[in-house]
Amino acid sequence: MSHAQEVGLSFSYFVPRNGYFSTPVSPFSLRGVGINFNKYLGIQTGATLYRMSGMNIVGLPFESKEPLLGPNFTIFVPVELVFQLKGKQMQFDIKGGGFFFYGFAQKLNYGNIDRAIRTYQQWDVANSDLTFQNNPGFGTHFGGELTVYVTNQFGVSFEVNYLMGSSDIPLKGNSLGGTMSGSLQTLPIDYKDAKIDFTGLEFSIGLIFGGNGGGGGKKRPPRRRR
Repeated sequence: MSHAQEVGLSFSYFVPRNGYFSTPVSPFSLRGVGINFNKYLGIQTGATLYRMSGMNIVGLPFESKEPLLGPNFTIFVPVELVFQLKGKQMQFDIKGGGFFFYGFAQKLNYGNIDRAIRTYQQWDVANSDLTFQNNPGFGTHFGGELTVYVTNQFGVSFEVNYLMGSSDIPLKGNSLGGTMSGSLQTLPIDYKDAKIDFTGLEFSIGLIFGGNGGGGGKKRPPRRRR
């Protein structure tokens, strides 16, 4: 097994499915920490604190193309196996594994929730009052990273990962609403199968300092601070 030979700085972003563009909270991120088993295989881990602008909730009796949750803060911890292909001035890593995430300071997006309920119930107005139970989530991911070495001591990396995960977030409460021509009614809500949809693309652009410049020597996957 090899030890650390490179450090780097990169900028990562997450684009969730049916959600809003999200960014990391600097400097609370450290990614790409790991070891190599041999010339081609390694393992990486790390952690990123994301400021999620908005994420969707699935497992409801209706679907929404707009995020129903957020904003919030989410800690994201991946563990991935890495297959490395190295050239003289270039390295391409194929990655895949699992991840853990946990959101806190969670908020429901009542504007989008009420619009979704109005459409589902065929109401003209709706006003919801809900509680939720927050839980940790898990998922899988895969992707790739291309590193181009400008010199033996400096490189530029481009990385894209596709994430597929979820966490339980049961919703309970009620929604008061109705049509303009009718009377208001109260709809009891118990969406026990509701889940946060942690599906989307994570991409980053980084700078790598030190190492072998892709020359084929053993090295550990780069440490990165975002």
